[in-house]
Amino acid sequence: MGSGGLELPPGDGGHEGSSADAPPGAVSLARPMEIGAELDWGADAWREVRTRAQRAGRAYIWLNLVEQRLRAVVAAVLRPIYEPVHGEDDWVVAAAGPAGQEWVQRAVAVREVSRRKGYLLDPADDNVLSFLTLPQLRELMVQHWPCFEPYFDERRDVELALDELEVTRNVVSRNRALSEAVLAQAERASAKLLEILGSGSDVPSARRLPVDAVENLVGDRYADVVAVHSDRVRLLRQFPAEDLFGGSRRLDAIGIGLNLLVQNFSGRRLVRLAESGCRTRLLFLNPASSAVKRRERELGIKRGELSRSVEMNILHMRRVRARLRDPGAFEIQVYDETPRFTAYLVDGDGSDGVAVVQSYLRRTRGMEAPVLVLRGGGRVLKPDEAGEEGLFGTYREEFEVAWADSRPVS
Repeated sequence: MGSGGLELPPGDGGHEGSSADAPPGAVSLARPMEIGAELDWGADAWREVRTRAQRAGRAYIWLNLVEQRLRAVVAAVLRPIYEPVHGEDDWVVAAAGPAGQEWVQRAVAVREVSRRKGYLLDPADDNVLSFLTLPQLRELMVQHWPCFEPYFDERRDVELALDELEVTRNVVSRNRALSEAVLAQAERASAKLLEILGSGSDVPSARRLPVDAVENLVGDRYADVVAVHSDRVRLLRQFPAEDLFGGSRRLDAIGIGLNLLVQNFSGRRLVRLAESGCRTRLLFLNPASSAVKRRERELGIKRGELSRSVEMNILHMRRVRARLRDPGAFEIQVYDETPRFTAYLVDGDGSDGVAVVQSYLRRTRGMEAPVLVLRGGGRVLKPDEAGEEGLFGTYREEFEVAWADSRPVS
């Protein structure tokens, strides 16, 4: 018997290193048992875990932005009230009051441990407020709502958004699987909450194409491409034509038949858009050109089918133009060159432009071709490179060159 009252199992005498070879006084141990565990992951397992990591990463970025913003709002409102009386270190404890004594004392203790172990790498985080969680920040806000009420319209909107985020926060903090539906809910709630709290976005085009949290952080890696869709159907599902064209002050489009505009944005809406001051330039492929015939052969469709479709679109746009008080604000022209891409440039003359671009593939209709969504005005996150042209400027220049070489439709 050992000193602990347990007897160690004997060694396997049939293997090298058995008790027969052990020096006097040594205790032999049993060899590990073979349990047949399979440690390798297959392709499906790796695919699943990567999907989980991607969803959790997106959710964490949103949660991080919301928590930082809410912490700043709480500090801006409550610090001037409590700090003059209780001091820089104790104002959060005083604001928490008896109801929050337990969790605020826990935050104070965690802060002290972090100080001793050197976890505080940024002096800006050396305060109790930085150690409060999202629910605790919410509790401070709710307890002192009369102080926040002058800045926000509806307390219920804030609380509902934070309630929706709590499910995601619990899942992400414990590295559990986050479903696509819960992630979408978290992104909507985060965007709404940031809007309520004041997102501080300095991107003018955010009113047309909301700035995604991930774009904010890594958008500079991909020039000014902010979204990629496998086809036009998926584009319109996430980015309806009304969101793209509605309220624009300038609209330039080049392509073969411009179906994205003509077939998804009604003539009445185009008339109202023009009457509100929008200047439009539409550049169609000449339906009588040899380029249309080559495109028909590429797509394997009947001769004349594509040209008739383009003619119908042009006639529809001519009827729209005929209803305007100022037809000069709605220009229609045609070109005869080989079509290389279709592009819709919305407000492309300013810093708030958005563009939808598709390349023409040999065997693929425009509805099925991949789609790029571009944001104009230079890169979002690097002010020192704000003047640098991305893909938006390239396609805008291509449009201007093609427009100069085209001829008007009477």
